[in-house]
Amino acid sequence: MLLASLPLLGLPLAGAATTEAPTQEPGSSGEPPPGLALFRWQWHEVEAPYLVALWILVASLAKIVFHLSRKVTSLVPESCLLILLGLVLGGIVLAVAKKAEYQLEPGTFFLFLLPPIVLDSGYFMPSRLFFDNLGAILTYAVVGTLWNAFTTGAALWGLQQAGLVAPRVQASLLDFLLFGSLISAVDPVAVLAVFEEVHVNDTLFIIVFGESLLNDAVTVVLYKVCNSFVEMGSANVQAADYLKGVASLFVVSLGGAAVGLVFAFLLALTTRFTKRVRIIEPLLVFLLAYAAYLTAEMASLSAILAVTMCGLGCKKYVEANISHKSRTAVKYTMKTLASCAETVIFMLLGISAVDSSKWAWDSGLVLGTLFFILFFRALGVVLQTWVLNQFRLVPLDKIDQVVMSYGGLRGAVAFALVILLDRTKVPAKDYFVATTIVVVFFTVIVQGLTIKPLVKWLKVKRSEHHKPTLNQELHEHTFDHILAAVEDVVGHHGYHYWRDRWEQFDKKYLSQLLMRRSAYRIRDQIWDVYYRLNIRDAISFVDQGGHVLSSTGLTLPSMPSRNSVAETSVTNLLRESGSGACLDLQVIDTVRSGRDREDAAMHHLLCGGLYKPRRRVSKVRLKGN
Repeated sequence: MLLASLPLLGLPLAGAATTEAPTQEPGSSGEPPPGLALFRWQWHEVEAPYLVALWILVASLAKIVFHLSRKVTSLVPESCLLILLGLVLGGIVLAVAKKAEYQLEPGTFFLFLLPPIVLDSGYFMPSRLFFDNLGAILTYAVVGTLWNAFTTGAALWGLQQAGLVAPRVQASLLDFLLFGSLISAVDPVAVLAVFEEVHVNDTLFIIVFGESLLNDAVTVVLYKVCNSFVEMGSANVQAADYLKGVASLFVVSLGGAAVGLVFAFLLALTTRFTKRVRIIEPLLVFLLAYAAYLTAEMASLSAILAVTMCGLGCKKYVEANISHKSRTAVKYTMKTLASCAETVIFMLLGISAVDSSKWAWDSGLVLGTLFFILFFRALGVVLQTWVLNQFRLVPLDKIDQVVMSYGGLRGAVAFALVILLDRTKVPAKDYFVATTIVVVFFTVIVQGLTIKPLVKWLKVKRSEHHKPTLNQELHEHTFDHILAAVEDVVGHHGYHYWRDRWEQFDKKYLSQLLMRRSAYRIRDQIWDVYYRLNIRDAISFVDQGGHVLSSTGLTLPSMPSRNSVAETSVTNLLRESGSGACLDLQVIDTVRSGRDREDAAMHHLLCGGLYKPRRRVSKVRLKGN
């Protein structure tokens, strides 16, 4: 599949047969050999990589120009600006070359542009928030996508039967169901591009974005099943084929998730042994994640679901195993690749729309599709939310439902799928392509431009970008254990019970298998808590009393090095006085084991770090006055 996509990028296949005439040695025909050339133009040798680099450069410069004015980017989403830029560039190329070039090819999109975006989304997805809302996400992704696909396809067929679609649009019920399967799914690229700029609250974002990721399995199955039925002909479809179509939904979705989890396990296990070769840690993360995507694609499974589960499943263990510099490299490289791919996708969407050879316009089909995808999306969200609210502790209100209905954006996935249709099997392909382009432009530009004012007008709760304090984390873990215990006592094994069991299993088996020993030892956990406490107290000390340091001659306490924790203790300058407890383990004459020595070192560390900066600050202020 990868080799098949190389011609899409302008790269020749190795070993391909050529029709070039055999070359003759210089001077064999009696002509004098050519002299030494001072300059030769070799454009064809570097055309493909040069164009790729040029497009990325143009996209990067465009983003810089867009963000020079905060007013423009605050009113217009970046995805809209990129599509408009693509339209301008496509018009320039069409005027110069007299033909449309540099189109968004399906092979290039699915194999090279989509994987980094999905990997970035899955790797940095808040796992707790995702699993807390997993039931709602699966409901909207599976039931909602099936509802939107079948209702949209059937409604368009009914529109044709009513004579509101031109007779030249030659499409049967199966053709419309095939079109409904590809136009109804929410696109992850478009949702991510728009919702990250709107900054809606975390629950709304994770539900809509999680739906856009997980509905890929349903979209792939519906698309392949309907496409197969169209190729077979409605008269040749048997009852067993419908059963196979239902079974393929589970095979594609569960198989894709299984492939992702297998590669996540391999990635976590591999990074456990990279302590002496830190330089290859970022490379392993990208290679194994991309291998998960290609393996699922090769097996006709959900590749998006595979790479999502790979990133979601491996992050905890990989982050614990690799070094801090490798984590930084992975983060910024992944963000850079995802941003570049997203930018190129929207630009190529604008350029592809300029190609008039793909357009076959029918107003009834276009307007009917726009109305039905909005109407059935809203109706489906209302019905599904009513059912979900019967089981949710915090129900989704009407304002949330409005944003979810309006946030069902379509994008490059629908465009790539409609391009893959066979015109000989689907005579109305050109009409479907034109309708898809209009739907994509309408959802990304019109809905993208108006969703931010809509969120402000409805006063939707916005996201709060701050890290939880240590106190909040402790209370969160405490309530998790309390709720799990309550479920265990009453005999109701619900979500909290199974999450607690999973955490115990992970701590007892997976963490010890997939993490190096230093990553899960209790000493390092205490050190991390101690380090965060010291940083927080140091910042508080500077904020409250740093302005009097110069007059008193005091200096801030320095953090001890991690290697010398066992030998030295933190300065007692800010230690809390008057404690009646004796934490000094030096009274123990004999330390018989390494565990005892480690406990003694930790007691000395904590003893030296128990201080209260605020009390010291108040004393400093009193002395200064």
